[in-house]
Amino acid sequence: MTRQHYNAFLLTRHWRDTPQGVELQFWAHSPAGPLRLIYPRQQAVCFIARDCELPLDGLMVARKPLQLTDLHGQPVDGLYFHQQRQLQQFRERTAGSSTLLLESDIKVVDRFLMERFVTAPLQVSGDPVQRNGYLELVNPRIRPADYQPELSYLSLDIETDGTANQVLSIAFCGPGVARILMQGAAADWPSDQPIHWLDDEAQLLRTFLQQFAELDPDLILGWNLINFDLDYLERRCQAHHIPFNLGRGGEPAAVLQPQQSGQGRVASIPGRVALDGIDNLRAAFWSFESFSLNHVAGELLGRRKLISDGQDKVAEIRRQFREERPALAAYNLEDCRLVEDIVHKTDLINFVRQRATMTGLALGRQGGSVAAFDNLYLPLLHREGVVAHDIGAFRHSQTSPGGYVMDSQPGLYRNVLVLDFKSLYPSIIRTFRIDPLGMAFPGDDPIPGFLQAEFSRERHLLPSIISALWAKRDSAKLRQDKALSQATKIIMNSFYGVLGSSGCRFYDPRLASSITRRGHEIITRSRDWLEEAGYPVIYGDTDSLFVLVGEDFDEARAKRTGQQLAVDLNRWWSDTIAREFRVESALEIEFETHFIQFIMPTIRGARIDIGTGSKKRYAGVIRNASGEYELVFKGLESVRSDWTPLAQRFQRELYRRIFFNEPYAAYISDLVQRLKRGELDRELVYRKRLRRKLDEYLRNVPPHVQAARKLDKPRRTVSYLITLNGPEPVERQTSPIDYQHYIDRQIAPVADGILHFLDDSFERITADQLTLF
Repeated sequence: MTRQHYNAFLLTRHWRDTPQGVELQFWAHSPAGPLRLIYPRQQAVCFIARDCELPLDGLMVARKPLQLTDLHGQPVDGLYFHQQRQLQQFRERTAGSSTLLLESDIKVVDRFLMERFVTAPLQVSGDPVQRNGYLELVNPRIRPADYQPELSYLSLDIETDGTANQVLSIAFCGPGVARILMQGAAADWPSDQPIHWLDDEAQLLRTFLQQFAELDPDLILGWNLINFDLDYLERRCQAHHIPFNLGRGGEPAAVLQPQQSGQGRVASIPGRVALDGIDNLRAAFWSFESFSLNHVAGELLGRRKLISDGQDKVAEIRRQFREERPALAAYNLEDCRLVEDIVHKTDLINFVRQRATMTGLALGRQGGSVAAFDNLYLPLLHREGVVAHDIGAFRHSQTSPGGYVMDSQPGLYRNVLVLDFKSLYPSIIRTFRIDPLGMAFPGDDPIPGFLQAEFSRERHLLPSIISALWAKRDSAKLRQDKALSQATKIIMNSFYGVLGSSGCRFYDPRLASSITRRGHEIITRSRDWLEEAGYPVIYGDTDSLFVLVGEDFDEARAKRTGQQLAVDLNRWWSDTIAREFRVESALEIEFETHFIQFIMPTIRGARIDIGTGSKKRYAGVIRNASGEYELVFKGLESVRSDWTPLAQRFQRELYRRIFFNEPYAAYISDLVQRLKRGELDRELVYRKRLRRKLDEYLRNVPPHVQAARKLDKPRRTVSYLITLNGPEPVERQTSPIDYQHYIDRQIAPVADGILHFLDDSFERITADQLTLF
């Protein structure tokens, strides 16, 4: 077959040591079908200072002088290992010695891609060989491309017997596909559901693997997919001695157990990517009170699972399997459809595809901000003739501060404007040329940073990387591509965190401080400018300023004032930075919000006359895009999952009444009386997630742990009530509810958080009901 060219998109990457060298394997989606790219006889590479003598006994390694230096300007040699295992042995041998290795911690498969500037989309040129269901190319040429495909997928869910460990049914759905595989016989269970009946669990598993291979999806979607469904399927296949060949081309798959505590399992499925809905929604910064499928589906879709959270799920699944298998099949398939519809609603596939395109991270990888930084930065650094040290090569005694949070001025206000610096830290990096290479080689006329840091005006990489991402985000906003805009924002804003993390190979307090301390300066000088212009600043938070314009402003005038202040402050900063640093400012302050009514509370328990204001906690009324009033809460009880639904609802309604000057005393008294009569019991449930195993809580055992210890089976999230005999789980409540606890700990603090600004109190309102009449 003649040489062919394909647009493709990387799905999975793998490597293995062979007697001939390291073999790399990549699977990719293409319009011509799946591609398998194989690169045999590769070498593992790292670098070392030229004047360093090496303990090379017994290692097959070639050392070559290179036209490269480290970040201190010292020349380096390349070390080329026949196998990745040999490089790892060399790393272990030099650990703890004075030998400093450079980039020995980069996986060979990642280096192969980054040095070719390939992230996820690529163009492949080579001689293909047709295999069973895919094209195979050995040593094809690859280069970056702009290809953004529609990836195929199936949403997967399994149902199990909680005691016998058997898989009872497996459902999957996708475009044009809806199928349930279930143990049983069609004659025994007539149904119009798309059920394929199988004799036993072994036949169920074999049929699943066969049908999945025939449908051949790029992506597998699910909810707790890797930690439960795939892990369970692999273990049941092992129990029946069935190869877990879920990968393309019949390749074996594996769920890799975490190497460290706190890490999740990883699914290695050649040619397919497992995308867990929970992990990827969190990565996209979606926030929910609970990440249970039932809760997220209810909030996003207005639909629920067919077995509710209030039921004993395992018992109901077992009952349906015994008595009503078509109902269990419907439940199983509906879970798949809920996940599929959530993924569509949140544009999650587009988000992970764009994230992989911009960062070079594997499509299904979570986190990885440091690796993403490496993928983008190191190839450019190498083109500058420089290589970096390993992560953790140096220790630093200095530290850098976090974001600046101004002391607030507590009170109830009218007409508060929020001025927000758009992506402040990235814009500081762009403006002041903050960059590891630029700090290593600052030149003759550097830009000053902090902690004696200096940065080159001409030789830098990170500002250009951020500028490209900034332009991509602006373009995404114009096209209303929310997923791309969000992915770009997350990556761009992660760079400060990366440079401030000891897990980054470029970590240096001088870099991080030159960002954060410059941010402090920008916020405080902006505050001074505003106050000199006659506009008090009542609060500042990292990249935002809350400006009081006062009682006399109507909405139109307040908004015009906010827009003009943003224009004037931008102009002032542009002139100031040009004068003081001789660079062009990339700072961009925006008029973000007009709070018609606004409250900045005191620290809980503090006296109002002392004026100790809270931080990152406020509420107010805005007019939304639909022209309607909307209450906004930040950091207060109504948006915190550790407060009861009653406290949350009470706060929103009380604040609404006070903001709109409506009577509130009778509302408070009535709610307290209804609470005491037991009419609000359903809203008194606390929900709290267990962060550790129950037996690891030894001292100061919190209420949710006390409740969890009264359950028959452990749960990740505990729902409990405070009773006269202490915390009890909802399912095992035996004692009367302690209503006074809820009054003292939930209702009174919420009420007094705003009432003291009105010279009123919860105690006055509730102490004597006769005073209301």
